[in-house]
Amino acid sequence: MITKNLQIATVGGGCFWCTEAVFQEVKGVEKVVSGYSGGNVPGRPTYREICSGLTGHAEVVQITFDANIITYEDILIIFMTTHDPTTLNRQGADRGTQYRSVIYYHDDKQKTVAEIVIKELEPHYPNPIVTELSAVPTFYEAEQEHQDFYENNPDFGYCSFVIDPKIAKLRKLHADKLKSA
Repeated sequence: MITKNLQIATVGGGCFWCTEAVFQEVKGVEKVVSGYSGGNVPGRPTYREICSGLTGHAEVVQITFDANIITYEDILIIFMTTHDPTTLNRQGADRGTQYRSVIYYHDDKQKTVAEIVIKELEPHYPNPIVTELSAVPTFYEAEQEHQDFYENNPDFGYCSFVIDPKIAKLRKLHADKLKSA
């Protein structure tokens, strides 16, 4: 029996519903939890507080993945190519610091890999990558209604108009990394 090599990646690519939906389809991903990180207000924030933009938190996901199946580098490449890492504090119509593009690294190795991925991908974008790269702060799990949002609300308008195109992009660019592949 092969032992799993479980690791954690924490990223924010705008709305956590989108990022969660993308990574739930990726082979080697064991779990994706939507939440909040990077704020400047003590204590557990609520979704309403996050949406105000006043807490400094970003909507993020914590991805538990088996590094024997998918690498951290591949996780970051998928992340960077399924959202726009060149827009500051904005993804589509979602605007504010809570929607910033961010990679929170868990150790120096993750930091180095993230720096390399950003440097390698930047020439492929018309504008500079503005993704924040910082040590992982406290992670707060989002309320239950935000977990598995896309799976539980496939007919919700936001899912159709915002998440479906990101899933289509994932399937086009990374078909070999999908659970259904």
